[in-house]
Amino acid sequence: MAAFSLFRFARFLRSIFVPTASIIGFSFLLTYIFILYQPTPGPGSIQRVGWQSWEIITEGSVGGQDTAGSLETTSGSNTDSTNPTVPHGADWWNVSTTTETTDSASLPLDTWDPMMQHDTGLSEIHITECLFDPWYVPISADVCYPSTTKQDDAHKGKWVRVGPNLKQEVSLKSLNVYYRRTRRHDIPLVTELSILPENQTPPAGSTGWLRVDHPINPKGAKRYLWYKAAKAWKDMSEGERKNDVVTEIDVLFGSDTTWYGFEKVDQATFDGDGKTEPVWLTHRKGVHSPPRAPPLHFSHDGKFKIMQVADLHYSVSLGSCRDTPDPCTGSDNLTNTLLGKMLDAEKPDFIVFTGDQLNGQTTAWDGRSILAKFAKAVTERGIPWAAVFGNHDEEDGMLKEHQIHYMKGLPYSMVERGPKDVHGVGNYVLKVKSADPSATHLLTMYFLDSGSYSAGFMDWFGLHPTAYDYLRQDQIDWFLQESASIDTVERPFMPDGAKDLGHLWKRQGQVMPGSGRRLAKPNALMFFHIPLQESYSAADINPETGRPLDVGISDMEASGAAKKQEGFFHKALLEAFESDHRTSRAPEVKVVANGHCHLTENCRRVKGVWLCFGGGGSYSGYGKAGFDRRFRVYDVSDFGETIRTYKRTEHDEIVDDMILAGRGAPPV
Repeated sequence: MAAFSLFRFARFLRSIFVPTASIIGFSFLLTYIFILYQPTPGPGSIQRVGWQSWEIITEGSVGGQDTAGSLETTSGSNTDSTNPTVPHGADWWNVSTTTETTDSASLPLDTWDPMMQHDTGLSEIHITECLFDPWYVPISADVCYPSTTKQDDAHKGKWVRVGPNLKQEVSLKSLNVYYRRTRRHDIPLVTELSILPENQTPPAGSTGWLRVDHPINPKGAKRYLWYKAAKAWKDMSEGERKNDVVTEIDVLFGSDTTWYGFEKVDQATFDGDGKTEPVWLTHRKGVHSPPRAPPLHFSHDGKFKIMQVADLHYSVSLGSCRDTPDPCTGSDNLTNTLLGKMLDAEKPDFIVFTGDQLNGQTTAWDGRSILAKFAKAVTERGIPWAAVFGNHDEEDGMLKEHQIHYMKGLPYSMVERGPKDVHGVGNYVLKVKSADPSATHLLTMYFLDSGSYSAGFMDWFGLHPTAYDYLRQDQIDWFLQESASIDTVERPFMPDGAKDLGHLWKRQGQVMPGSGRRLAKPNALMFFHIPLQESYSAADINPETGRPLDVGISDMEASGAAKKQEGFFHKALLEAFESDHRTSRAPEVKVVANGHCHLTENCRRVKGVWLCFGGGGSYSGYGKAGFDRRFRVYDVSDFGETIRTYKRTEHDEIVDDMILAGRGAPPV
């Protein structure tokens, strides 16, 4: 009986153990298959690791001073004893190099950005037409993509949409170019592009040409895009890989300059019809990194010249002349020609664009096409440049953040985005240093974003007039913090005679007491677009002549200052001194340079600070009959001690030449 009970108990255990074990085992199997076995996305899938690696610049130092680049290190007896990193007889800025390298493997293959210096080729091109522009209706972006398969994505790359819509100016519909990009060595890569009418084909005997099925022109007689993809990477020579492979496609609206490193395809997709602008497909072959500016420095004899370019007001079109004796078209190119003439005459070391590079007012609807041309006269001459924004630059929809991104991709640009926790875009500082091996900081340039509009964008009914923006409290705090971080130097500065000028100069630090030298911050200039209210205040009186210190034209237009302010002049400019010593409480910023008011071009000193306008230099901006276009120059000499200014007009006249600071300046 006991044995039978034990047998029944064993059967009971077996009856529950088998299904329980099966359920538990099956659960473990499902957990492994659907959870544990599945690869989890790493942080790189979210952060897009390597997205910005192509833009990294290594910072170096010279003589304890920061420079915009890293120094090449040499060893042996041929280096200078005062700075062992500089070869004997070489200038420190000539051995500085920006280590801006492109790691192609780190760049995303599925993102369109013509600023990325891809060396990876394109494998296939397609064109689609969609009901809405994906820029306006993001959901249509996925719908409009060309069809694909996982196998094609793996071999040829995923489809990437070229940003600009070819029908942007003519229709609500979108017409977009798409391409695939691949790193595989066995896939034929695109080496040629051509646009041909419907009834034409590439020359007979040409192989590897493929026609994109959909017409590429926004309207008119059909034109088709052809591309040549005959060779794979493995079958190309090194020269073909570097020079023939198409690495990026872009779109240009209008008839002006392409983006740096790009060239137009042989024929426009649309020629324009008087009401709408021509549309061009452009492409880049290989890698074309824009040349970078060397660190800013004085000449060996202590000179540094700055030219201010104010209010270009360029459009996607060629532009129409405003307020000129004779009406004309092509004002943007006429202004570029005039600017080039000014640059050749003055030979400045640095250019500052002080806002309203874009005209806005519905004529700057494709900001990228304007940014490609606005600095052409400067970049062609290899001159370093910087820029601030005006009230019109963001008016037609292109965000300042994006404009900064593209400006930094132009040759010799020194534009910076600035801190993101400060109002505006483009609050930054650039320093100009001595030419001797000490690379001493001798001049400071502050750049600020004075904004656009603080209240109301369009005055439809005249009830709420548009109000200009103004410098905010966090910009005041930022400026004071930047100013406080600048070290004092011995002034007037004397270059290191051990290398530069031999017995003509005493070595720095070997100055006798009572020589008149002092410890102070370098002189500074400040650039922003919209003037302060104080630009229209009563001028200081020159104690030597009894006359107001106000030189130039200031009575041809109303005040362009914002009606509201947070006290930048008194809380910032008048609180930043060149020295903390009571005997030397001169303001650090000697000159504030503004644009915005094209017919106002005076310099007025208020409480020891010169407030100056650039004057209108562009035929595309408003002017007045009899008022010559002009550009202001700041000629800094004596290693930063003397600041002289004047204006050069379109008729090559030099007007209002005067000293603002230093020897010969009106006493404070």
